[in-house]
Order: sequence, then structure tokens, then C-alpha cells
Amino acid sequence: MLVVGAGPTGLTVAILLAQRGIPVVVVERHAEPYPLPRAVHLDDEGHRILQWAGVAEGFSAISRPALGLRIVDARLRTLAEFRRDSPVGVHGWPQANMFDQPALDALLRDRLAALPHAELRTRTELVDLAHRNALLKDEKGGYKQAASAILACDGAHSTVRRLIGATSTDLGYTEQWLVVDASGCGGPAHWPGVHQVSDPRRAATFMQIGDDRFRWEFRLLPGETADAPDLGTLLAPWTGGAALTIRRRAAYTFRARIADRWRHGRVFLLGDAAHETPPFIGQGLGAGLRDAANLAWKLELVLTGRAGDALLDTYERERRRPALRLIQAARLLGAAMTGGQDRAAAVRRSVLAAACRVPGFTAAGLRGIAPLVGPSALRPRGSRAPIGRCLPQPRVRHRGREMLLDDVLGTGFAVITSQEGRARRWADELGARIVDPAEIEDDSGTLRRWAPPGRTLVIRPDRLIVSARHRF
Repeated sequence: MLVVGAGPTGLTVAILLAQRGIPVVVVERHAEPYPLPRAVHLDDEGHRILQWAGVAEGFSAISRPALGLRIVDARLRTLAEFRRDSPVGVHGWPQANMFDQPALDALLRDRLAALPHAELRTRTELVDLAHRNALLKDEKGGYKQAASAILACDGAHSTVRRLIGATSTDLGYTEQWLVVDASGCGGPAHWPGVHQVSDPRRAATFMQIGDDRFRWEFRLLPGETADAPDLGTLLAPWTGGAALTIRRRAAYTFRARIADRWRHGRVFLLGDAAHETPPFIGQGLGAGLRDAANLAWKLELVLTGRAGDALLDTYERERRRPALRLIQAARLLGAAMTGGQDRAAAVRRSVLAAACRVPGFTAAGLRGIAPLVGPSALRPRGSRAPIGRCLPQPRVRHRGREMLLDDVLGTGFAVITSQEGRARRWADELGARIVDPAEIEDDSGTLRRWAPPGRTLVIRPDRLIVSARHRF
């Protein structure tokens, strides 16, 4: 297995495969992890995927939960507030995690290095493809590498995407923004959540991503470059003149794009190579990790001969629609919060502020926003709930030990049932672990709601429910 790109998505899918005993080589053209933050937010579902990769506790140590989101006007007066009263989400981890990406990269590299079936080759890039034979180039020259499959995690400017002839469709959002990362003793005093500035002239975002790390994003005006705006003026509303150390000042292009196809034989696109989203809902990295979680276990079944190649067709079928919906949601939210100086724009901002006063509106705005997987052979069109939904992960007690539910279910398929005898043949066919809900103490009542007495749930390795029967 060859993974191209050692960002969080590439490292995570490599770890998930290596943990399943699949030999993996990861190639990365840079010698060291990129030293400055790019992604800064991950939700509880992404944190759960990091749990499967064995780094959840480490990620908790390098991240901080965010209180929620405030939408403010140009004078930083609150228009709407989406507060997280309960920090832990349905996946068992904080609903919003702010972090410094270099720390996550280092965490994932350390985990990969600890696995016997994985290898990371830095200063190595892919320059050509012929079926599943990759032409790689390192400091010593070019060489060929055969691979059972090639996973393109090489970002928005993916070399692999170009080589397989896939193209990206522009979904109608392209803007230049100035990104400023800073640190400073004490830092600015502020509400401990994300601030989205709904200013028709200069939209902006502010967030604290660590104990002493801060990020601002400012939309650049037409014709402006990264060097044009005066940082002192831009940052003054937050800093009050306090001294900060600027770690990065760079212009970025925020885009909404999706590849026309994500698979060519045994070559697959993941993360930004497959889809790019504006940052307004903080789902760029999470979408890439969902790609990794969806594809890794399917590749294991195919490569070990337990499933046919057609299973791999379900990857794009299941992941394309959720990725597209997230991109569209980010575009719409960005337009509502930042777009326009006309009367309609003013009305949108007024409506947003008024909606915040409606009971339940702000809570709904903070619920998990990842859509269901698209229809596939594993989730036929028209399937009824809970099929196709992700099983929540409460903290439970099992055989006297407190743990998260996934620790009980294991890493493969699982069958949650009180009818073990009748489920045995099915479990043997799937290689599934049978779990009796009667042996699990769940004070939250989550498991009883999803697997009440008499219901049998079949759970995929990525924790999606593929069957829910009341009897055999």
C-alpha cells in the first residue's frame, strides 16, 4: 500500500491500515512537518477517528475545547451566539477542538513509527503512475514502487489527481483571505470561543487555538496582497495594543471544489485531493478523516480476500454526497455571515440575530453536521433509520471497567444483540464481535435507545449501522 502525502489524512489512513496488518509506505516530499498551523478545528467525530488510530488521549493533551461560536458585527457586538453548554458530543469527545496542526502531525508520525507494518519516507515524491506502479523520486534519484493500492492524500494541488486524469469542479466560491497566526505572553482577553465577524467590508474570523496561540483570518479586498493591510489596525479590536509575536502572515485562497471522480482502479483520492471546502464550518480536516475511516476497512477486506473489488466502489458513493453537502453548507454560511453590503445582506444579519432568540435554535446549530453517507450497496436507497447512521459512543462500564463504547466493540464489525445463538453464524461470516447489551452499564441511556431489547444492530468498523433487526 502506498500513501502519498503525510498530512493528517494520509497519516491517519496509513495508521488505520497498518493496525489491520496491511503493509503501508507513506511518501512525503518535505523533510519535516510543515511548521505552521493550517487546520485548527476538529469535531467530536474526527476525535473519535483519532481514537481508532490510537492517538485520542494524545490529541486531548494538545487541544482545547471551544465554547462555541459567536457571530459579531464590525464593532464586535454579538449578533448570534451558539454556545456549547455540554462540551462532550455524541461521539464521546469534545464537540469542538482547537489545536495547533504541527502538534497533531508530530503525534500521528510518532504513532506511525510505532507500528511494524508502516514506513514513512520523507524527501520523496511521486512523479508518475503506471497502473499501480508508482515512479518515486528521492535524494538518490528515481525508482519504481509497486503497490496493492495508491491513496492520494497530497492536497488541493494533488499530483495523483492530475495523473489519473481527474479534474476538480469549481462550486462557485473563491476568495483571498489573509491568515495571521500569533503568540504572545498573556494574549488578548476575549470570549473563549470562535468569533466570526459579519462585516460586509472586511469579514474576519478569530479563534484561540492553544494556551498561547491565536489565529485571525481577514478577507482581502480586491487588489490587496498579504502585505497590504496594516496588522496593528486589523488586530487592535482584539489586542487592545498588546504586543504579539507574529508567527505567520500569508494570503490563502479559500475554495469550494470537488473532484469529478475519486477512484481510478486501485488509486483513490482522499481529503483535499478529492474535495476543498471554505473554512466557515471548520470541517475540512474532519472530512478527510472521514474519508480515511470509510476506506481503510474496505481495503483491508478486499486485500485479504474477504470481499470483492466492488466493495471499493462504495467509497465514493458513500463519501461524495456528504462532502458536497458540507461544502455547500460552508458556502451558504459564509455568504450569510460575510457577504454583501446591500439591504438584503443587512436583513440576513438581522434574521440571524433574531433566530438566535428562538428556543432550541442555537442548540440545533451545534449538533453534529456531518450528513449521512450516500446510498451504496451497504446502505440501499430508502433505508430506514438507524441504518446508515453512526452509532453514538457513550462512556460505559463493561465487566467492571469504565471505558468508551468503541473499546467494547473492538476494531472490526460488531453485532449488538441479546440473541447470541441466532447471531453467531452472521457474526462468523463478518468476523464480528458479538456484544450483549445486558453486559454494558450505560448511565446515559444511549445504548438502550439505539439497541432496545429485542433489536439486533450490525455495526461496521467505521461505526455505521448496516442492519437493525427486531428478530432473525
